[in-house]
Amino acid sequence: MNRTAGFILAFVWVLTGALHVMAIEEANYKVIRKTNPFEIRDYAPHILAETVVAGNLEDAGSMAFKILFGYISGDNRSRQKVEMTAPVSQQANGEQIKMTAPVGQQQLDSKWVVSFMMPSSYTLETLPIPENPKVTLRQVPGRRMAVVRYTGFWSEKGYLDNKLKLEAWIRENELTTVGDPTWARYNPPFTPWFLRRNEILIPVAPDENQDTDQANIDTIEPSPRQAAGNVLPVTAVLRSTVRIKNRFSVRSLTPPPR
Repeated sequence: MNRTAGFILAFVWVLTGALHVMAIEEANYKVIRKTNPFEIRDYAPHILAETVVAGNLEDAGSMAFKILFGYISGDNRSRQKVEMTAPVSQQANGEQIKMTAPVGQQQLDSKWVVSFMMPSSYTLETLPIPENPKVTLRQVPGRRMAVVRYTGFWSEKGYLDNKLKLEAWIRENELTTVGDPTWARYNPPFTPWFLRRNEILIPVAPDENQDTDQANIDTIEPSPRQAAGNVLPVTAVLRSTVRIKNRFSVRSLTPPPR
């Protein structure tokens, strides 16, 4: 009986922690059409911290995460001015940046671009400068994305199976793709697999006929609590460096310039 109670308490603790971590700022978008588990979304412009790594789909995310998390955790140079206290040059301390969701990952030739989305309170001019040359900052324009959402493990099989489903749905709806798929993960590794939010996003050309059905439009905006915390989503498209607390950016919506 005590063992069962302990198991239940542990499960509740993990579940509560997972839900708490998920309560962060996400990429801002509008849902234009929804047919579970598929959606068409219009994303607002945003900034990504990216890095490029070699390896398979599953290993690349782990390798890139360490690099990007280092950036948001302080491996950067703050652009904020620091007053001098002596006639000796001083360098600003690293700046911590809050984490957002999702973390994006996108294939680039034989490598992977993994990204963290930066909090909306920053611009390219105010974000800390990465100390690690493997991290880059990039402005991503607004775009329309076809999306499939699913739960489960972060596996190549899950990615490929759901990518095929999304591509079939795009063809059935006579949409035109204008970019490569991105794999987005919204949760920390300790989140139970059945509670994880995973998505695959593919850029598509706008269709004016789809925009007339206002009844199906939802707007996803940061809550007051999220806005106050300047938290952003995590994407799996690789690049960047700065101390940003608990956030990931949905993988890069476009590959970086070669």
